[in-house]
Amino acid sequence: MHFQTTHSKGFTLIELMIVVAIVAILAAIAYPSYQESVRKSRRAEAGAVLLEGAQFMERFFTVNSRYNTTRAGDAVALPAALTHSPKDGGTARYNISISAVTASSFTLQAVPVAADANCGTLSVTQAGVKGATGTLGADGCWRR
Repeated sequence: MHFQTTHSKGFTLIELMIVVAIVAILAAIAYPSYQESVRKSRRAEAGAVLLEGAQFMERFFTVNSRYNTTRAGDAVALPAALTHSPKDGGTARYNISISAVTASSFTLQAVPVAADANCGTLSVTQAGVKGATGTLGADGCWRR
C-alpha cells in the first residue's frame, strides 16, 4: 500500500501573524513621520499667507503713507482671503490677523487652530522679522 502525502498550499497562522506584526511596526514608525510632514506643510502654507498679508500691508502703506488707517481715517483690515489658512477654503488650520499696527509698523500673526507646541503662533513684522512662539523658534518654523 502506498500513501500519498498532500501538501496544502497557503499561509499558516504563524506566518500570517508575523506579517501582521511587521506591518504594525512599519505603521507605528511611518504614521508619526507622516503627521509631522502634514504639520510642516500646513505651517508653510500659513507662512505663505502671512507673507502675502505683509505684501498687502506694504501696498496699503504705499497708497496711504501709513499702516493703520486710510487717508480717510478708516482702519486697515486684511482682505477676507488672507484671514485664515488655507486661504482657498477648506478647514481653517491657522487664523491670520493684524496683532499690532501703528502708522509706521505692523505685526501679522498666524495662530494655529489646534495646538502646535513645536511652532505655536507664527508672526511677521513690517521689517520682515519672522517669529514663532514654539520650541523650534523662528528659524526652525520658517525654513522650508
